[in-house]
Amino acid sequence: MSTEAIIAVAVGVVVVVALIVALARIGRARQLDSRREKAGELRQEAQTRGLRAERERATADQQAARAKQAQAEAEEKAAVARREAAASQERAQVADREGRFARERHEEALSVDPDVDDDGREPEAAGAGRSGGSRSDSPDREQRRS
Repeated sequence: MSTEAIIAVAVGVVVVVALIVALARIGRARQLDSRREKAGELRQEAQTRGLRAERERATADQQAARAKQAQAEAEEKAAVARREAAASQERAQVADREGRFARERHEEALSVDPDVDDDGREPEAAGAGRSGGSRSDSPDREQRRS
């Protein structure tokens, strides 16, 4: 082979190698651009999801705060209800005691009152039904006094 042919083959090989290198660089650049674009899309999606997660977290925190407040209100209402029930029972006991006291005093007044018959009624006319004797002689009246 002639020198010119060897030089032509060598130049051809260099051109082909240069072309292959150039095409490889272009391919790599396209691949890097594609990966950069994909990374940008992933970052954007991550940011969107992060914002959505923050909103959901804030909503969950609000809901938890409302639930806690409702529970506190319910506990407060239950405490008020217990307090009111205790006060009601106490007042009922006081009313019962006062009622018993009033009945006892009424019975005592009846037993002490000289103008009331033994059966608890006032005589219809002053002096009617009295036959000279004192009513304190009656066994029923004596029993009530003791």
